[in-house]
Amino acid sequence: MTLFSVLDLSPIPAGSHAGAALHNTLDLARHAERLGYHRFWLAEHHNMTGIASAATSVVIGFVAGGTQTIRVGSGGIMLPNHAPLVIAEQFGTLEALYPGRIDLGLGRAPGTDQTTARALRRDLQGSAD
Repeated sequence: MTLFSVLDLSPIPAGSHAGAALHNTLDLARHAERLGYHRFWLAEHHNMTGIASAATSVVIGFVAGGTQTIRVGSGGIMLPNHAPLVIAEQFGTLEALYPGRIDLGLGRAPGTDQTTARALRRDLQGSAD
């Protein structure tokens, strides 16, 4: 059997707001779950107008709490943007709350403009060029 997944950015519709986008994300995850999808991925994008998934672990908790069986995870937490221990703690906590349903995808690309990169990091030493 082929397992299918959904990748969502939590786009903010024109004239709407982040809260509505996040509720749309939950609605999409519930729909994917009803259709038998295996996994619901959320993407980390910081400081992007029109995208509401910047606090990826928070959104994963929201989606996992509003669904029953679908696996929920990150399409890529960019480690240069976060302290690895904090990410491990966040995802360990999510796994404790939703056993067997949380996935952690990691990346190492800076993935953003230099102004945002500087705001996210204490320094740029760990960034991938």
